Amino acid sequence: MGDFWRRFRDKKSYILVAAVALLIGVVVTVGCMAAHKAVAEQNEDRGQVQAAPLTKTPGVSSTRLPGGDPDTIADMVDQVGPAVVMINTTVVEKSQGMDPFFDDPFFREFFGRRFQLEPEERRSQGLGSGFITSSDGYILTNEHVVAGAEEVQVTVSGYDDAFPAKVVGTDKELDLAILKIDAPKPLPTIELGDSDNTRVGEWVVAIGNPYGLDHTVTVGVVSAKGRPVPVQDRIYKNLLQIDAAINPGNSGGPLLNLNGQVVGINTAVNAQGQGLGFAIPINTAKEVMDSLQTKGKVIRPWIGVSILDVTADLQQYFKLPDRRGAIVGEVISDSPAAKAGLQVGDVIRKVDDDIVESAQNLVEMIQEREIGANVGLEIYRNGRTLFRLVKIEEKP
Repeated sequence: MGDFWRRFRDKKSYILVAAVALLIGVVVTVGCMAAHKAVAEQNEDRGQVQAAPLTKTPGVSSTRLPGGDPDTIADMVDQVGPAVVMINTTVVEKSQGMDPFFDDPFFREFFGRRFQLEPEERRSQGLGSGFITSSDGYILTNEHVVAGAEEVQVTVSGYDDAFPAKVVGTDKELDLAILKIDAPKPLPTIELGDSDNTRVGEWVVAIGNPYGLDHTVTVGVVSAKGRPVPVQDRIYKNLLQIDAAINPGNSGGPLLNLNGQVVGINTAVNAQGQGLGFAIPINTAKEVMDSLQTKGKVIRPWIGVSILDVTADLQQYFKLPDRRGAIVGEVISDSPAAKAGLQVGDVIRKVDDDIVESAQNLVEMIQEREIGANVGLEIYRNGRTLFRLVKIEEKP
């Protein structure tokens, strides 16, 4: 009988322990659920929502273009692509031919020019891009695309034959040109955007005709703004740098934002690097388009000097109190500056009452003045401060 009660007591202990363990488990589980609910409610109050597990539909890419859905670029290209044109040019170069044997000075002395050959003509073909800015056929492109061209042909989507184009106006300094074609019906156009509002890192799309491959689309981002870039005989001062592929034949084509607005004109290729392309900001073009279209050129105020920034060495050489101003490096003959008595080595310190901070600042000040206006220049020369009155003229 004693063994029975002993075994009963032991079994009762086991049951009690198991019951207590079960109770603790229930309490912990309920506590965790309550805590999880409280955290979820707190996150919801803070505007945080737990993301559902990611799922991927078979055959569908989960990669989306930031700022738009997967069809953003395709839809935009469908809309604006027809306004992008291909430009073909023919350049004729004439050379004075002569047999090299008779070009020797000894034979020229005795035989003169009798053995000089007839002038030879050499034709070369050029290729570029452009885009239509008005439905009556005005086209914006680069000046270097049509420079020296005897014939310009423009191919437009939807037309079998190319249109002969007239060069309405050009500006070599900004590398811009406007062409005009006559089509039987209104042409598609592209809206001009605002390049000042374009941000570094923003997605952009280039459309053009690299190597004659018409309407090629490339995509990238704006890598930098305000780039000064020397290309051959030009120095571009304020380019957009992009990593979209730009190749020969893209010049003059549009650089577009995801809204289909032109923010730049593709213009330069860096052959030494990958992912380095450049475009002229469209706001630069908008400032001169009316002048190009109506006058055939850009009218610029001018005083006729070449100027330099004041470097530390030049400041010491000219004994200047600071590095403000612009040093005159050349005075153009018969220019407004020459007529006013400016000399090489003069340091232009003020325009009227405005302090000149740099050479570029002086250029901007002069360009803001009206042609025909008189401006007062404060000049530092050989330790003396002088004043000269200069009349602004049109740059030849």
